[in-house]
Amino acid sequence: MDVGRRIETVLDNAVSHAEAPGAPPLLAEAIRYAVFPGGHRIRPRLCLAVALACGDDDPATSEAAAAAIELLHCASLVHDDLPCFDDAPMRRQKPSVHAAFGVPLAVLTGDALIVAAFETLARGVTRSPTRLAGLVGLIARAAGSPAGIVAGQAWESEPYVDLVEYQQAKTGALFAAATVAGAAAAGAPPLPWRLLGECLGAAYQVADDLRDVACRQEEIGKPAGRDATLGRPNAAALLGMGGALERLKHLTQEAIDVIPPCRGQDAMRTEIEAQTRLFMPASLRAMA
Repeated sequence: MDVGRRIETVLDNAVSHAEAPGAPPLLAEAIRYAVFPGGHRIRPRLCLAVALACGDDDPATSEAAAAAIELLHCASLVHDDLPCFDDAPMRRQKPSVHAAFGVPLAVLTGDALIVAAFETLARGVTRSPTRLAGLVGLIARAAGSPAGIVAGQAWESEPYVDLVEYQQAKTGALFAAATVAGAAAAGAPPLPWRLLGECLGAAYQVADDLRDVACRQEEIGKPAGRDATLGRPNAAALLGMGGALERLKHLTQEAIDVIPPCRGQDAMRTEIEAQTRLFMPASLRAMA
């Protein structure tokens, strides 16, 4: 089974548990709506690529870790789109969850996806139970405070926001979780892989800032120009288009340079190059 099918299968199984008999029907529908169809699934792909580079001796564990990270990402999108944050009516080329199901169900859907992430992890790590505690700690760190995606969202309510600190929490945290969790799922030391995830997270955020400034809603599947509208930090606005593109190139090369020594180093380099190409919409790739 190829990587894409592995990811979709394990996510479908996770969502099916949340849809089990007895679940409120609208909540169950909203949970599936928030997860499918997905985007490029960059974070779970990265998690599985690192696991493979480290030997991937327990694919069920690496799949559970990858799914947990993607479920947390989906939860963050649901909450990020809410009227109290970005008030975004569209996500992934369709109405956002709160636009389709209402604000109360959107809040509960995001909450349910966070819980489902850790339930999926616990259910999937059965063959290598000694790895579970470490994986829970690594992934929970990326979800909460002081430096996870919740903290990243909270920085938007502060009177002063440091761009690097904000982006490391809001975007970089789950990328770093993907790399360290991939290593831990395969029984390898996780910390040498953190810098790779941080570099890729920073690169993705710069690309996202470029999309927000330079692309139309029809191309990126969500409202454009929201950073300027909401007064949010944006690398393209601060550095200019040329400066942001140069920063993106630098971060991509840095990510390749910091791949830890491993049996799958060459394959990992190829995967990073492929994934970073997905960061950019077609209209911006020629400029890059």
